[in-house]
Amino acid sequence: MLAATALSVFTSGGAFAADDSANEALLKKLDKMERRIEALEAELKEKDSHPQAGVDAKPSSRSASTRSVTATASPADAKEPTDARQETKGSKGNLAAQSAEAPAKPMLNLPPLPAAGDKPILGLVDSPVPGLSIGAYGEIKFGSAQNPAANGQWQKGFDAQRFVLLPTYAITPNIIFNAEIEFEHAGSGFDNDDKLHGTAEIEQLWIDFKIIDQFNWRAPGIDLVPIGYYNQHHEPTQFYSVNRPELYLGLIPSTWKVPASSVYGTITEDLKYQVMVATSNEDFGDSFDNRTAAKTVPLPGTPYAAGIDGLNALAFSRPPLGDFQQLNNAVAIAGRLDFTPTFLPGFAGSVSGYFSPNTTPRGAHDDLGNFLGHSSLAMFDAEFRYRVPQTGLELRGEYVRADFSHPENLRANNDSDPTNNVGKSMYGYSGEIDYHVQLGTILNNEWEAVPFYRYTYQNLQTGGFAGTDANLPTGAGQRQYHTAGFALFPSPKVVLKATYQHVIDKSIAGAMSDSFLGGVGFFF
Repeated sequence: MLAATALSVFTSGGAFAADDSANEALLKKLDKMERRIEALEAELKEKDSHPQAGVDAKPSSRSASTRSVTATASPADAKEPTDARQETKGSKGNLAAQSAEAPAKPMLNLPPLPAAGDKPILGLVDSPVPGLSIGAYGEIKFGSAQNPAANGQWQKGFDAQRFVLLPTYAITPNIIFNAEIEFEHAGSGFDNDDKLHGTAEIEQLWIDFKIIDQFNWRAPGIDLVPIGYYNQHHEPTQFYSVNRPELYLGLIPSTWKVPASSVYGTITEDLKYQVMVATSNEDFGDSFDNRTAAKTVPLPGTPYAAGIDGLNALAFSRPPLGDFQQLNNAVAIAGRLDFTPTFLPGFAGSVSGYFSPNTTPRGAHDDLGNFLGHSSLAMFDAEFRYRVPQTGLELRGEYVRADFSHPENLRANNDSDPTNNVGKSMYGYSGEIDYHVQLGTILNNEWEAVPFYRYTYQNLQTGGFAGTDANLPTGAGQRQYHTAGFALFPSPKVVLKATYQHVIDKSIAGAMSDSFLGGVGFFF
């Protein structure tokens, strides 16, 4: 069409009288130019539909999953309440809502790069089955840390801490299967020649029934308690330190997975909710082999480890997930509200709670053979994340508290060891400041560095000790953490980390738990 129009202009005006051969040569040139323009247009369309790896083609959304599923209804929608995979894709580690994303720059002279995020099988290939998606995340840690058991001696170490597979399958557009299969500490082998000492376990396993936006049902399965933020969003690209934030290393026993069922939905554009019923946590932290056939703790006269104590908080109190081995009939309830106010771009936060009417396991007793009564557990958490628009500044903060109705019935207060006693409550808080620095294009991708500092305070041994143990708090449960370092994102799906941490407590010897660690994490 362009060639015909141009030829008409040239011939009808008589301004360029030429013979037939000249017109034919001009026609060929114009036709060649038209084909070149069409080729460039096609290339631009190809660029738009296949963005560079690590760069989104669309604005990010809090309900978008980082895993693509080839189904009519995306399983990402089913993960709304608990799955960290719903978090902003391409955010380069920023957990707060983003105000805008930079568009991908067209590169007309280069072939399109593969868009890993568009591939549902490990970010690499298309799914052979419609509706099937398999993602993965993992982290490797190394460095040097003080060992309190060796009088604070610095010791080097390495840990292939975890590798997690994330299968999702849209059985129908409204029935979604999800699971997480985790391998920790390099595997589950125990042979001397294997040099392994890890675990293989199911971290999540459930089926969602999508009904309406306001109300959906998650069938009974293994799920994450909706309290705090990082318990549900604990992939290594979601936080900047090598280890998870300190509040989630016991006070919130991340990864806090339980047998559970829940309902969830969207109340307004700014507000989402989840309500869960679950098997209660148990005040039993000993080996599985120490449970009796009657599903009780060891018989009186046999000591056993506490599940709740003033040194490890709730870290060992999570309920068992298999073989009807629960030591408690109590049912706990948990709930969470997530808010992303449209009037405050870049801000996101949540409030959540948990209540168990009784954490005392069957047959619980003190070291003298006296049976222990019930003790309830109530928890509250509030947290926020704020990425200041049009700047690199990001702020985070959190407060969490656990209260016990009858601490005199907790095993830690009745085990003839006063160093791990538990008071009426435990609490902790943290504040963090981060700054996102754009490093430009390296290896065909945009890199970002995030230096950070986080202060955390925890008190796991408050007043109100009671039981058979002496009420002599040691101060070891009252700790301050100064954590600083940086996270380097070559891609939103990969992070390199370095962290230094200084720990202070009120014990006689001191914490002796400082560390300098490096880490590599991925999530795709």
